[in-house]
Amino acid sequence: MEVALLGFGLGTLVGFILALTGAGGGILAVPLLVFGLHLSIVQAAPVGLIAVGAASAFGAVLGLRKGLVRYRAAALIGVTGMLLAPLGLRLARVIPNAPLMVAFSFVLAWVAWRMFNQARRDAGPPPDVHLSSKPPCVLHPSEGRLIWTLPCAWTLAGTGVVSGLLSGLLGVGGGFVIVPSLSRYTNVAMPGIFATSLAVIALVSVGGVASAAWQGSIVWAIALPFAVGAVAALLAGRLIAARLAGARLQQAFAVISGAVSLLLLARGLGWIAA
Repeated sequence: MEVALLGFGLGTLVGFILALTGAGGGILAVPLLVFGLHLSIVQAAPVGLIAVGAASAFGAVLGLRKGLVRYRAAALIGVTGMLLAPLGLRLARVIPNAPLMVAFSFVLAWVAWRMFNQARRDAGPPPDVHLSSKPPCVLHPSEGRLIWTLPCAWTLAGTGVVSGLLSGLLGVGGGFVIVPSLSRYTNVAMPGIFATSLAVIALVSVGGVASAAWQGSIVWAIALPFAVGAVAALLAGRLIAARLAGARLQQAFAVISGAVSLLLLARGLGWIAA
């Protein structure tokens, strides 16, 4: 019972972070499980995916209702990611826990650095951007749909490969990969990019969670209360997110994420006892 309550409490923290910072905040789910419940990366990864996937599915449904999700692009990226997530999970079961923890620390540090810089740009004046070339995936000027070409399909599929591998290997939803990729290689507006990213994360999480459940590596006594807490806090957090969210909050979250990445690195290198 104590473990379930602690899992629920950690899940509510993740859900609140998701409400304030977006899908990328779910990357803290695995470190919280590692330090709060002393799970290994292999044990924590599918638990984090369940929570992040459930929260992302909720956000994706809202995006679909508003017509923001590019569902064909989401399907291509998501299905590709679903196929690669079991491979990432298999690699995670082969690689020792310490190298996985070090790898996760570097991923988290990169996410923190990128989020901090993005928040700093958002807080300043809008940049004067001149695109030197047209991205491979562009919207039809009159229909508002993506124009499908072979380069566009390969670009989106490649995004799904990276997202799926990282989801299975480290238990992260992949929003920090999907959002930059869609921003760089498409001309979709940011609301559509975020909504499409949530749909992809939900799909990719299904692949990782299903594979982990098939292999019996999910600690359900922790996963279920953790996911319930995350979704409940996400719903509650949305009521105050608009008043609290902003560039400064994003920077604060980035600093916290950077500190957590250093703790994970120290744990992975054996400088901090498990």
